[in-house]
Order: sequence, then structure tokens, then C-alpha cells
Amino acid sequence: MALRIGLSGGAANVDRMVDQVVEAEADGFTSMWYAGAIGTDPLVLLPVLGRATSTIELGTSIVQTYPRHPVLMAQQASAVAMAVGGGRFTLGIGVSHRPAIEMTYGLDYDRNAEHLREYLEVLGPMLTEGKVAFEGGEYTARAELRMRPDAPVPVVVAALASKALRSAGSLADGTITWMANRRAIESHVAPKINAAASEAGRPAPRVIVGLPVAVTDDVDAGRQAAAEQFAGYGMLPNYQRILARGGISSPADAAIVGNEAAVAAELEALAAAGATDIWAAIFPVGDDRRASRDRTKNLLRDLVAG
Repeated sequence: MALRIGLSGGAANVDRMVDQVVEAEADGFTSMWYAGAIGTDPLVLLPVLGRATSTIELGTSIVQTYPRHPVLMAQQASAVAMAVGGGRFTLGIGVSHRPAIEMTYGLDYDRNAEHLREYLEVLGPMLTEGKVAFEGGEYTARAELRMRPDAPVPVVVAALASKALRSAGSLADGTITWMANRRAIESHVAPKINAAASEAGRPAPRVIVGLPVAVTDDVDAGRQAAAEQFAGYGMLPNYQRILARGGISSPADAAIVGNEAAVAAELEALAAAGATDIWAAIFPVGDDRRASRDRTKNLLRDLVAG
């Protein structure tokens, strides 16, 4: 069966990023996802990439909520959507992690669940109705958008914890996860967000599952490569908890590694477990990094084509 598969975007410079997304669109991938990090702002980059493409969905995975007031986020997201065009922009947001928020920005992370809920209560009406009047414990907002895209901008939330999943289901269009394996999606993420959406009378949410992926005949080498390249995620409590939900203890265990048949089977099992979309972070195994990446990409392209 055909799968909705997107790729993790990013390159050393903007020209290469343009080449990358044009190639992904030509290959039939459904989406490209761009992380927001210190030194990189995907909300600035995506209009450039949108102008170079016409069909592929472009999304953020994610933009941190804390540094931007939700009114400002709505203004920026609307501008990006208009620049990209075609209803192809999806805004992925998240509260990030305590070290990033407290050490980088000097902001208080203690009430992150309340922060997220109120953030969505401001952001949602701004993007769907073009205006908001809200007073809460975390935010006060009275604003109106003078220019809006033709269609509302979908919002997905990097939700891993139960409270965040409830907020994402009841106030947003879905979730975009990282390091949540099939077991975590099936037993935790999908049931909680689907229940919250149903209770709120909202459509079934998207469950966009991000995981490292490598096609290789040497599974041990693949796990070792994943351990080296993704070790930092295992040090963050938010990811430690979702790894534990999946019955594993490290990012290397979360990675999808194996030959073509094994990787295809696992991606199809993810879809059966509740994933509506998969965004693959392709990583190399072995000395020939380009050949390794190409082998993985070729399989994913075939799976998208069905």
C-alpha cells in the first residue's frame, strides 16, 4: 500500500535546501519537515522553498512556543502560508525542553502544560477566525489579522506527554512526534489524541511520526550508527519518557533499521498502529554515506509510490 512519507529537511545552505526539496517533490514524497533551532528559523526559510515547489507539503518540526507570543506566531504562520501557497504549509509547534527554554532564554518551564494549552487557545482562533480575545494565567491577547491566507493554517503539536496530547487533540489538528516507536504510538499517542479530539468534536487528528530510518543489511552497524548520531536525544527527559512508553531505553532502539523488507514492514506496522504520516530522518550506515542514504531514500520513494 502507498504510505504518506515525508523527509526531514535541512542542508548546509539555502541553495542546497532548494535542490533538496525540489528533488523530494519530484520523487513523490508527501512532505518535508524543518526543525527550528538556534541559528535556523524555518519560518524564514519556508517561503523560499515554497516558491521553488508546487505540490509538496512544507512543515515545521518544530517552532518553539516560548520565544514567540502566540499572536506573533499566528502573524508569521499566516505570512508563510500566503508565501508558500496552495494550502501546503503546516505549522508544527512545541514547548521544547527545559534546558533549551531555561538555559537559552531564561524562561520558566515549570508550567509547560498550562503554557501549551493557553498558547493553543490564542493561536487557534487567530489562524481559524483571524482574531482573538483571551485572558488567562499565561497569556493575554486581543488581536486581529488584517491579511490571511485563503484557508486556515493547520497546527500540529510536538506532544508526547498525556496533557500535551489532550491539548493537541482538543485544540489543534494533530501531533508530530519524535522518538516514539510503534508501541508508544499504538498504546499511548494515538489513543490519547484521538480520544481528546473525539470528545472535543474535532476531526480525527493527524499523527505524524518522526523516526530515524536506515536501510542496511548490517543491523548491528545500523544500531551503532544510530547510537552515535542520535545519542543526545536520550539525555532529555521528554524523550526518555516516550522511549520508556515504547519499552525501549535509547534512541538507537527507536531507529528503524534493517533491509528493505524489514524497514517496509515496520513502516506499514506504524501506519497500522495509528500513524497517519511518517517523516523519516534518513541516516547513513557505513563508510559510503551517500550510497547508504540513497538506498534508504530509494526504498522510501518506492513505498510512497505504492
